[in-house]
Amino acid sequence: MTIEKEQYQPCDACGVSAEMGFMIKEHDDVADVHVFAKGKTALELELANYLTLAKQVNVNFKVETTPVDEASTELTARIQFECSAEKLIFELKSRSLAK
Repeated sequence: MTIEKEQYQPCDACGVSAEMGFMIKEHDDVADVHVFAKGKTALELELANYLTLAKQVNVNFKVETTPVDEASTELTARIQFECSAEKLIFELKSRSLAK
């Protein structure tokens, strides 16, 4: 009895998502955004950049944020899109905003 080990050969469709490091999963439509700045105004200003980007992907998104005050240095937002593909597009586009 011989055992043959198959070499991984990415196909055109599967290879693209595997090489990018993303997999589209059903009901995976929420993106978590972490913003760091000093104070409520600066945090909200940074978040506005992400929300503008989310609107470009789909205006029908929902957002929940952690409460912040003037002493806060971090804000976490959960942005829910209508489908997983929109979340993926948002995450890829938002890489340019991450600092």
